[in-house]
Amino acid sequence: MENLGFENVKITSGFWKERQDINRGATQQSVWDRFKETGRVDAFKCLYKKGDGNPPHYFWDSDVAKWIEGASYNMILYGDRKDEEKIEEIIDDIEKNADENGYFNSYFLTVEPEGRFTDRNKHELYCAGHLMEAAIAYKRATGRDRFLKLMEKYADYIRRVFVQEGSAAFLTPGHEEIELALVKMYRETGKKKYLDLAAFFVDKRGSDDPKEDFGDLKENIQCHQRPVDQREAKGHAVRAAYLYCAMADLARITGDGKLKTACLALFDDIVNKKMFITGGVGSNSRGESYAYPYYLPNVNAYSETCAAIGTAMFAGRMQELEADSRYADAVERIIYNGALSGVSLDGGSFFYENPLEIIPQRAALKNMHYPITQRVKVFGCSCCPPNVLRFIASLGGLVYTLDGDRIYLQQFAESEAVIPRESGKITLRQITDYPLSGKVTLICDADADIEVRVPGWSEAYSDDKKPDGYMTVRLKKGEKKELDFEMKPVFYECDPRCGEDLGKVALARGPVVYCLEGLDNGGDLDGVFADVKSEITVTKEVLSLPILECGGVRAERSQTLYRKAQKLAGERIRLRFIPYHAFANRKETPMKVWVNRT
Repeated sequence: MENLGFENVKITSGFWKERQDINRGATQQSVWDRFKETGRVDAFKCLYKKGDGNPPHYFWDSDVAKWIEGASYNMILYGDRKDEEKIEEIIDDIEKNADENGYFNSYFLTVEPEGRFTDRNKHELYCAGHLMEAAIAYKRATGRDRFLKLMEKYADYIRRVFVQEGSAAFLTPGHEEIELALVKMYRETGKKKYLDLAAFFVDKRGSDDPKEDFGDLKENIQCHQRPVDQREAKGHAVRAAYLYCAMADLARITGDGKLKTACLALFDDIVNKKMFITGGVGSNSRGESYAYPYYLPNVNAYSETCAAIGTAMFAGRMQELEADSRYADAVERIIYNGALSGVSLDGGSFFYENPLEIIPQRAALKNMHYPITQRVKVFGCSCCPPNVLRFIASLGGLVYTLDGDRIYLQQFAESEAVIPRESGKITLRQITDYPLSGKVTLICDADADIEVRVPGWSEAYSDDKKPDGYMTVRLKKGEKKELDFEMKPVFYECDPRCGEDLGKVALARGPVVYCLEGLDNGGDLDGVFADVKSEITVTKEVLSLPILECGGVRAERSQTLYRKAQKLAGERIRLRFIPYHAFANRKETPMKVWVNRT
């Protein structure tokens, strides 16, 4: 099975078309401007000398590489070349400053030239991997392979140092990423040595080799066990996601059953024990990491944007491993909530962390970690903004999965897809305003059987849904097939082991999770209770989605700090919920996803 590339899926209207247009315009420009201002772009010129101000950081190359990748994807989607000259200048800098082996890293070429391949945790191979992904994207956008040739030379040098000579001070990268990039290099060039190098880095991680000993950080960088033996998601949530992506890629391409078993167990552990209802992951700010099962705090939830994106990438690869709708369900939960909340509605500012509750006054507490309460344009560690750029641009690549001539429809969006078949290409259209409603109309210019995912939240088509979560829709050429997944507002409760949310509810409508903001609900939200039996009404829209209202109670306040327990009393109110991804787009205000229930 293989996902249909985003270049074959044109999103033509609706929710994701709006987001892709904003992404191509405001987001792409905002990220470029900040990277130019902060010196990230000019670092590629390698002009820094000791004593100069603003030295390159060891992860800056990856930031710019992700921007190039996202801009390249937008070239493919929109056909414009507005940023091509900027990218060509960066490629010129790489070509000029790479050494005779093809090695390029703006930090190690200038700030710490004696430190090449000596410090596992300084993101050298991580940066290299992102440059490789950028080179592949740029070749696909322009047809030119100069950048890719430079990265092939660099990859060959890495292979020589790590595999043939064993001369590096470490065996596998501290921050995974190059593994999945090397799989892409193999798929783009057809050169198996890159697949083998990816497998080397995955297989050697957590081995008994003394170079794998990394003290207390072993678990945080997934070196506590060999990947084939891992069954629980542990450590830094972004590093983990990128490793799991490579594991799933290798399992599919090589047929490695042990890797597949590990991927299945890791996915289950994430979605059933360690994922926020918003699709965010990584609940522990210490190490930006997974915590123990069911520890999913709200106010100090870490839930990094990159971790959500990485998990969607992993789930997208899992839907290539086997037909099971829960992978696309996970993708859907993430893209509408925990990933999309990482960027403002206007596309110009970002969250690194995505909490499920905001109490503004807590941000003033010292010596305690709480996420920021308003998005900003750039971070010191600014990995998330360009990750949002490339992810939204390439989202069409998660819509369809192909298994020979069998077509799996994974995500719903107004779109037109060109799908290869043995008998020739066919065009499949979706007509829908999803997720405004659950109505989807399918039209194909040939006879086709489509395996349509029945979303896990939907109660429709229960008789037609197969054990794998799909239903077969048979289309005749030119025929319209109308579906309706009956999108209704629903209150959810948590597993009782998620202690912080016990006795609370979260409101969702289809794939979209909602939240309360103080601006709409009288300021303080701590004394607010939702009446789960009240009528939920749909009001006006915000960014193509409705606002929801339900009945509630504002608890009566006491004159003393404590009082005898009594029946809930207070003012009857209407609670106003907005889509979670749209929070913090006005001014600083309290916010809650999980609300007290009457």
